[in-house]
Formats: sequence, C-alpha cells, structure tokens
Amino acid sequence: MLKLYYAPGTIALATHIALVEAGAEYEAVRLDFSKKEQLEADYLAINPKGRVPTLVTERGIITETPAVLAYIAQSFPEAGLAPLDDPFALARIQEFNCYLCATLHVAHAHRMRGHRWADDPLAIADMKRKVPEAVGACFEMIENGFFQGPWVMGEAYSICDPYLFTVATWMDSDGLDPASFPKILAHQDRMKERPGVQKTLAEHFG
Repeated sequence: MLKLYYAPGTIALATHIALVEAGAEYEAVRLDFSKKEQLEADYLAINPKGRVPTLVTERGIITETPAVLAYIAQSFPEAGLAPLDDPFALARIQEFNCYLCATLHVAHAHRMRGHRWADDPLAIADMKRKVPEAVGACFEMIENGFFQGPWVMGEAYSICDPYLFTVATWMDSDGLDPASFPKILAHQDRMKERPGVQKTLAEHFG
C-alpha cells in the first residue's frame, strides 16, 4: 500500500486529491509543521528534504509534486488522469506542472521563506513585498496562456487540475484578488464540486 506524508495547507493537497481520484489504496500520514515534525529525525530518514509530499511506494520513495503526480497517473491508467498514449499531450501536462513547481511555487515561497535566498532582513522584506507582483504574473500566465477550459488542458480532467487547485488556494494569502482571474476562480468552484475533491478536503483538513 502507498503511504502519503502530507501537511495541511501545503502543496501535498494536490497529491492527496490525485490518490483519491485514482482510486488508490493508501495510508495518509499527517505532519504538523507548527511542531516542526517535518524536521524530526524519523521523517528526515524518509525524506531528507524535510518537505512534503512524500510518497512511499513498494519500490522506494518519490518526492516533488510533478514526479509524484506523474507516478500516480501512470500507476492507475484506468483513472484517465493523463494522456499516457500521447507523448506530446503528456509533455504539455509536464510543462504546466513544472511551471507550477519551479516558478509559481518558488515565487510564493518568497513570502514566508525568504531566508532560503538571503540573510539581510531588508532583502527578505523586499522579497516578501514583491510576492503579489511575482505570483500575480504567474497566475496571469496561467489565466491567459496555459488554461484551456473547462479543465487546465481542455475537456479532459488531468493531474494538472488538483495541482492548480492547490496553488490557487494561496491567492488571498499572497495578496491577490482571485476575482482578477475569472477562469481560475471558476476552476476552483468546479473542483469543489467533484466528489473526490470533497472527500480529500475532509480527510486532509479533518
């Protein structure tokens, strides 16, 4: 059985949703970041990065959201979470998910984790001040470039959708007005109507 290590309010929600919608059997292990459980020795032995998500499989451990989501889609092809028989379409999914991981998530992290990039308090404060602009530019790119509708990649729901759903929940805390991105806002509402998402949210935050 798969084992997912997660923490509420983190990017691990995307993986949690994907596991539920794939119909996977899994055990969810909740970490309390306020108690720094992700930095305890037992967890660092599993994931030395001290981050989530971590997915423990029978063959080993997988980290990084794009990789974990791809693993789920390929392990449960009957769920139809990715166009596994179309190399180009699959690459477009990876392109989108890598953009969320390498660009949007990093821009978001400057709000509360500026210490990763600087020691000067003024520099950290400046990075935090820049977050609404930097993250807003990412969502503008998604709204006007990537997003096809009604789902990220068009008519077919995919592993891009729980990923976008998760990062979009950070808009308010990053100083953005969700109403400025009507396609993404409608996508949030559409996601909340899915039984799998509702089930995941109850488990994830319950």
